[in-house]
Amino acid sequence: MLVSNMTKHHPELSLLFHALADPTRRSILTRLAEGPMRVTDLSDPTGLRLPTVMRHISVLVEAGLIATSKDGRVRTCAIVPEALEPVRTWLDEQRARWESRLDRLEAFALKAMKERTE
Repeated sequence: MLVSNMTKHHPELSLLFHALADPTRRSILTRLAEGPMRVTDLSDPTGLRLPTVMRHISVLVEAGLIATSKDGRVRTCAIVPEALEPVRTWLDEQRARWESRLDRLEAFALKAMKERTE
């Protein structure tokens, strides 16, 4: 049920959450938020081999979170900030749903406490 709701709202939402679930990929996104970078520059501070970093980059590209371009032998990555909008929308919907539930629970608890003291 939950998965079908997620898919109904945005078909790529699962891809986005999968891409964001890995700390290495989140680190890559954080670094790219500062501006486009070459793949070799992204791999240096991670201590990971270039093929491993390329697999992480492939996941981020598949999710639409980054775009790559190639100039000769140099591949550059850039973040696609609007790609996070479906995640933000989904989280906002969940927050509103839970706030509503918690407000009802609080009202119920206050009413029950008031009735007990009467």
